[in-house]
Amino acid sequence: MNGKILAIDYGRVRIGLAISDPERRFAFPLEVYTRGQPTCGHPGRKAASLDPFFDKLDQLIREENVTLLLVGLPVRGDGREDQMAAEVRQFSARLAQHSGLPVVHYDERYTSVLAESLLWQAGLTHAQRKQRRDKLAAQLLLQAYLEAGCPAETPPGALDAPEATP
Repeated sequence: MNGKILAIDYGRVRIGLAISDPERRFAFPLEVYTRGQPTCGHPGRKAASLDPFFDKLDQLIREENVTLLLVGLPVRGDGREDQMAAEVRQFSARLAQHSGLPVVHYDERYTSVLAESLLWQAGLTHAQRKQRRDKLAAQLLLQAYLEAGCPAETPPGALDAPEATP
């Protein structure tokens, strides 16, 4: 299947975005959307509204002719999902309902860590890394998905689990 994929690295403050080419061979960093700080600045409190993000999303879908949304699913090393994964799944349900596009989750373990490492190696300052990290994490997520052949959603497993044999 062809058509651009928009990858979303969801965060409570920043949402990283990346996009593929129409043939789904390459991933490109797009931008970072900043939601703002949680209410009253307290972690654990309700985060800023997503309504402006969905307005931005509508614009990107139209301008880029997006046909699929890929959302990074944060899971633990053993493959289990935690509270953040549940929040991402709620976000994804709203995303699918709002956009009308198919939404696929893909394991995003360590994409932000890898992005930070690559930016650090490039010699960027803290401010420069912060500005780029989330869109680079989205690009890494999307490129991994493309290289895996754009698979249908499968539950993530433990990192140390033996591979299944045919």
